[in-house]
Amino acid sequence: QVQLVESGGGLVQAGGSLRLSCAASGRTFTMYAMGWFRQAPGKEREFVAAINWSGRNTYYADSMKGRFTISRDNAKNTVYLQMNSLKPEDTAVYFCALAQEYRYSSSLRSGPSYDYWGQGTQVTVSS
Repeated sequence: QVQLVESGGGLVQAGGSLRLSCAASGRTFTMYAMGWFRQAPGKEREFVAAINWSGRNTYYADSMKGRFTISRDNAKNTVYLQMNSLKPEDTAVYFCALAQEYRYSSSLRSGPSYDYWGQGTQVTVSS
């Protein structure tokens, strides 16, 4: 079993920044990739970003490219999401997720590719 705990959410004005963290614990030695997704009220969950185990490969949703940066610290079993130039439409609950086996890069944008999920952290961007 793996446990994921997100932190770093909060209220920020448009144009501001936040850094989300996701700490993994438990049987994490077989981690492959980690990802961030978000879900706004009344909307479907959507992919935000993903990173493979080595950190060499990162993937972003088009609307987040250039504004969001995903990174990881394997010594701490933690993945981060640095969010800059935030917009009111970025308001959502942000979830981190972990895949314990190899996944094709194209599948990392899909929620079912992940084995474990955190409880989520609320990000609210005011205009």
